[in-house]
Amino acid sequence: MTDALITKTVGQAGHISLNRPKAIHALNLPMCEAMIAALQQWSDDDAVQAIILDHSEGRGFCAGGDIRMLAQSGAKEGEEKGREARQFFHTEYRLNHLMFEYTKPIIAFMDGITMGGAVGISQPAQYRVATENTRFAMPETGIGLFPDVGGGWYLPRLEGRVGQYLALTGARLKGEDCLALGLATHYLPADSLAEAKARVAENPDRINGILGELSVTSPVSPLMANIDKINKTFASDIYENILTALEEDDSDWALKERDTLGTKSPQTCKVALRQLKEGAEMPDFAAQMKQEYAIGARVVQMHDFLEGVRALIIDKDNAPVWNPATPQDVSDEWIDAIFKPLPANEEWTPL
Repeated sequence: MTDALITKTVGQAGHISLNRPKAIHALNLPMCEAMIAALQQWSDDDAVQAIILDHSEGRGFCAGGDIRMLAQSGAKEGEEKGREARQFFHTEYRLNHLMFEYTKPIIAFMDGITMGGAVGISQPAQYRVATENTRFAMPETGIGLFPDVGGGWYLPRLEGRVGQYLALTGARLKGEDCLALGLATHYLPADSLAEAKARVAENPDRINGILGELSVTSPVSPLMANIDKINKTFASDIYENILTALEEDDSDWALKERDTLGTKSPQTCKVALRQLKEGAEMPDFAAQMKQEYAIGARVVQMHDFLEGVRALIIDKDNAPVWNPATPQDVSDEWIDAIFKPLPANEEWTPL
């Protein structure tokens, strides 16, 4: 087990609290392993009827995965190059898939920052609770990664072209946006969460009623005010067409989004668009994770990820130098190589 995760049973519920507050509860390998162990144990325990997932303290539910470790692994030489990163992805994706297929209800409390890897452990949950503190995003294009942990499954199933917009821009959503899009099932005031958890633990057969009783009317979603613009300008699966559509729209909104995309990795944006296009047609979640593992195993070793982490997380100069530098320089062959299935003995497998 690990001190970075607190697992206990309360009433008739298994309770998992992420407990790495100095890192905004970013997931590492021991945390994923411990979550898998707890969920497997509770799966066969008739005394546990529901799972509560939250964080122990601080301003965020979960800031994602251990990005610094992934970059350090990808920068190594020889047989060690990317090995630790692949091990993390393999385990994290097994956790995501286990939660997706879990037969007992999981309630994820997305109170505060819910980004990257946090999406992978909240979206499989049957109940997803947003609050006034929720800040939800898949910001991977800014560091040369890609919207993994099932992003290729969840994002293309959102309304219109919102998934593509979120994947490319890394836009941060508020709790009311999450509710409007279905990323959250309920909107509760943060000060009612303790009561919600206590009541769920005592009456796990009444989860929907309890969350419904404690829900409040959310503010109007800012994102939904721009849904028509998003659907129009992000309509294409060809990245250059999206950039052109934004440039031809003379609104302040389009100008801002075009400027945002100018800071992102062109390689990652093209990866994300193909990932979501193919993800919309995936036969099941396991197939999605298999593909994302192949992408991840390659991308963590590539220039843009190492450079993105350097610029945004290590040196914090916020001036990454992407290579290839422009969307036009990212060829179809380049992307094909990233998406190529792994050899059979290296593929991701579910538990």
